[in-house]
Amino acid sequence: MNDFRVTAEEALAFGKVAVLLGGDSAERSISLRSGAEVLKGLIAAGVDAFKIDLCADGADPVEQLLKADFDRAFLILHGRGGEDGTVQGLLEMLKKPYTGSGVAASALGMDKLRCKQLWIGAGFPTPAYAELNAETDLQKVADELGFPLMVKPVHEGSSIGMSRVLDLAQLKQAYAEAAKYDHQVIAEQWIQGSEYTMAILNDQALPVIRLETTHDFYDFHAKYEANDTRYLFDHQLTQERYNDLQNLALNAFKAVGCRGWGRVDLMMDRHGQFQLLEVNTLPGMTDHSLVPMAARQAGMSFSELVVQILRTARCDREQ
Repeated sequence: MNDFRVTAEEALAFGKVAVLLGGDSAERSISLRSGAEVLKGLIAAGVDAFKIDLCADGADPVEQLLKADFDRAFLILHGRGGEDGTVQGLLEMLKKPYTGSGVAASALGMDKLRCKQLWIGAGFPTPAYAELNAETDLQKVADELGFPLMVKPVHEGSSIGMSRVLDLAQLKQAYAEAAKYDHQVIAEQWIQGSEYTMAILNDQALPVIRLETTHDFYDFHAKYEANDTRYLFDHQLTQERYNDLQNLALNAFKAVGCRGWGRVDLMMDRHGQFQLLEVNTLPGMTDHSLVPMAARQAGMSFSELVVQILRTARCDREQ
């Protein structure tokens, strides 16, 4: 039972909170599920919150936000148009505080290619990669990176359009599948080893989760539908290595310019080196999602978690 409540003074300070969900990206269905949970958690905590389903039935999102009466926004949009700096920029112009990262960090976090390039430039470890397009010599990519490979659309989340490939024929098929979602596609060297994810809340690391799945990788089904995915707080690391992982994730998060809350995904390769996979600036908040699990492990109820996130809402132009 959740008994976390904000004070009357804080509820008044928050004002009317719009939970922005939905959108028109390929991750709309997940956003609707995440947003429903967030709205329920905020209301249970005594926050005056309501939802705005952006792009519902073809509605114009700009018009929706211009007409809505709200004081701050809790963003729980996933994918392009909501997680990539677009809505963040509009809210900046409206001078409405919002949760999550600002315009530039949101755009970088959503762009797997440029985020990876930033990390490489800053000296952070991340798997070797190649950009793919219709003219790419896929045999050359295979020769340089080797198999297995992971093929990803650059601007999608929730593992949409991603494939693990073992040979050239599969690489061709995977590129064609990823290209359905994005004109930019990358192939990434496959990392064989333990997978970890670390949620970040207000510059603090929440407990690290080690992931185990029966799938080839932590794909859409494993994330949102499967009941056999294992989420383990037995991280099997020494305290020193655990600290290394936390520091790497926190520093990588800050290097992108992220703020408020988010999640960093990593793997440990066969040499014991942690490798950064991606940063998620607006992670899922469904009953299968990782951030609420980590918060629960830290002794935080869902309502407390969403209020803590709401407390970080701001506009860049206010700074």
